[in-house]
Amino acid sequence: MSPFKAGLEKMIAEQMRKVQQMQETLGAERVQASAGGGMVEVTASGLGDLVEVKIKPEAVDPDDVEMLQDLVLAAVREALSKARELQQQKTAELTGGLQIPGLFG
Repeated sequence: MSPFKAGLEKMIAEQMRKVQQMQETLGAERVQASAGGGMVEVTASGLGDLVEVKIKPEAVDPDDVEMLQDLVLAAVREALSKARELQQQKTAELTGGLQIPGLFG
């Protein structure tokens, strides 16, 4: 094996290790979002997995289920948006701002 190829393989392995470490870090991080003045709170991991939804009892109105659905949807969207922002920030730190397609999608 040529020294160039060996060096390239070592560099690729190191980058893959860093990506794995970043994914583990993102999986452990949490972002939160709320809607309706805190009536609905959603927590997601840095990877975009929903991990918790909290709904205050006063948000549950049997005569207005649509409002609760809208609040949950708004909080989920915001939490996932925050997770994507966190992913972009961590990816930029790892890649020096270089966008790598498919790294998180």
